[in-house]
Amino acid sequence: MTIATTNPATGEVVEKFAPHDDAEVQRRIAEACEAARTLGETSFSQRAAWMHATADLLDSEIDSTAAMITLEMGKPIRQARAEVVKCVKSIRFYADNAEAFLSPQHLADPSTVSASAAGTVWQPLGVVLAVMPWNYPLWQVIRFAAPALMAGNAGLLKHAPNVPQSALYLDELFTRGGYPDGSLRSLLVESSEVAAVIEDRRVKAVTLTGSESAGRAVGATAGRQLKKAVLELGGSDPFIVMPSADLDAASTVAVAARVSNNGQSCIAGKRFIIHTEVYEEFVDLFTDKMNDLVVGDPMNESTDVGPLSTESGRAAVSGLVDDAVAKGAQLLAGGSAPDRPGWYYPPTVLAGLTDDMRIVREEAFGPVASVYRVGNRDEAVRIANQTAFGLSSSVWSNDDAEHDWFVRNLEAGAVFLNGMTVSYPELPFGGIKDSGYGRELAAEGIREFCNLKTVWKA
Repeated sequence: MTIATTNPATGEVVEKFAPHDDAEVQRRIAEACEAARTLGETSFSQRAAWMHATADLLDSEIDSTAAMITLEMGKPIRQARAEVVKCVKSIRFYADNAEAFLSPQHLADPSTVSASAAGTVWQPLGVVLAVMPWNYPLWQVIRFAAPALMAGNAGLLKHAPNVPQSALYLDELFTRGGYPDGSLRSLLVESSEVAAVIEDRRVKAVTLTGSESAGRAVGATAGRQLKKAVLELGGSDPFIVMPSADLDAASTVAVAARVSNNGQSCIAGKRFIIHTEVYEEFVDLFTDKMNDLVVGDPMNESTDVGPLSTESGRAAVSGLVDDAVAKGAQLLAGGSAPDRPGWYYPPTVLAGLTDDMRIVREEAFGPVASVYRVGNRDEAVRIANQTAFGLSSSVWSNDDAEHDWFVRNLEAGAVFLNGMTVSYPELPFGGIKDSGYGRELAAEGIREFCNLKTVWKA
């Protein structure tokens, strides 16, 4: 495996990085252990002060950090800046709310358990390993690190091999904000070395955002060690449009949902399930808006869609489209990679899908939309639930009773009504089925890596 920054817009290798050898890995795990001991003895107010200082640092470095993200994985620079701003918000959110989320709870009538006092306290586990992907190089890490560190844990970060500059930036960020050395330590190692880190008795838990296969491997290793794991895996989210919907708004948001981050988002709308009464109108609006997008240099402020992050990623997306077309799918937009440097793929719309096509079952991690025509809400939910994934979903309707019905019947970790699925620090985030288990963000996210300890006093 090569650990390197490769510009997806040109295919040029910008800089290579030497992997950490075993001695360096052991040193960094030891540093994280020492930091965890220190953090466990500090107050929430002290940790919050460091966290706010970290947020201020990141806020002052938005432009340079965004440029680094775009260079490493190719997202449009406007979206890269928005990612950094979101990280700042999340850091401040946990600085301000962690103590309340982890406050002790007291039994109102302890005599019912023959005690003078009884209740629960939350305590940190220690060192937590985070295995993170390239598609949101800062946000994916911050949404783990901010709550984990505010709870008093320390973190080890095994980042994706194509975003080493982001990994090393994060390695120093919290320390620069005042946190003890080792509070978040990056490990520049191959994926094959992750199991050994999980098996290390000094590591108490693991969280992973990534592919289904990676989740199965990490979950199995953690299970054998009886260690807590949180897994946020793939998604093939449905975007359902019913007759009462505002079609102009729905089609505009549908485009943003499908091509945000160049289409490389687990929670992006990928399967557009449209009621037959509005199918033709919606598809015309949607296809026109997809065709109007500007594909180009991600450093350019006017670019809507940049390159995919890797050559192999583009090949995977192209393979799904080619398979569908060969089996009879209609190509309404896009469908072939341009003849230019870099790993670009155009916004693409497919219709006339059948169950033998791979794209019906597999996640399209790029700007490719699958469109389905349905006759009623039951058919919409059947198609929505037919994949193995269950991350999020979006429903467009102005019928409140219909809202309630879809919320009850969609198999997903979230349902967004008349809006695009987005992760917020204030709301728990995660999926079901092959999209993983556990929750990030909100109070539920900070509690995942804490011990809920019962306290009973005679």
